[in-house]
Amino acid sequence: MAITATVLTSCSSEPYKDAQKASTDNFQQQFMQNLRTLCGNAYAGQMVSEDPADTDMAEADMVMHVRECGDDNVRIPFYVGEDRSRTWVISKTKNGLRLKHDHRHEDGSKDAVTWYGGDTADNGSATRQEFPVDAESIALFRKEGLDQSVTNIWAVEVTDKLFAYELSRENRNFRVKFDITDPVTAPPPPWGSEAEN
Repeated sequence: MAITATVLTSCSSEPYKDAQKASTDNFQQQFMQNLRTLCGNAYAGQMVSEDPADTDMAEADMVMHVRECGDDNVRIPFYVGEDRSRTWVISKTKNGLRLKHDHRHEDGSKDAVTWYGGDTADNGSATRQEFPVDAESIALFRKEGLDQSVTNIWAVEVTDKLFAYELSRENRNFRVKFDITDPVTAPPPPWGSEAEN
């Protein structure tokens, strides 16, 4: 009887493990769906970290605009005061999700430091994904004399109440959050929005 019970217990746990794996695998899909529910909307934000390096930025008005939602990517311009140079691009890859930063000058041309970011290293959760810096970005940072950035880890959170963007590394913490319960008027298009991506 004990042997039979053991076999039955072992077999009955397999569907649970499979369901658990399927649920974990869907976290990134759910995360992208959560992002898409915001598409077309803009939200006011505020700095919640207290890094001295961000004092000037913390005093500026901040708005993010979930401006474009495709099948495999979401483009989110991030406005700081009158500066419309930054766009966060979150996309699907065959291995997970990717975050890149599209930086432009006012004429739409690419900044010397642009298209940096990283890929997810695990499944994250439906509300938070982390993006450790990738090799391409490390090479770019070193080329541009930004060695302090080669250990960057970015994170994006989406819940029913907030969207948050975060950058962390040793001796550096940047976090801005946006209240998604209260949309604001969409700002002008970002610099370089009509330029080739």
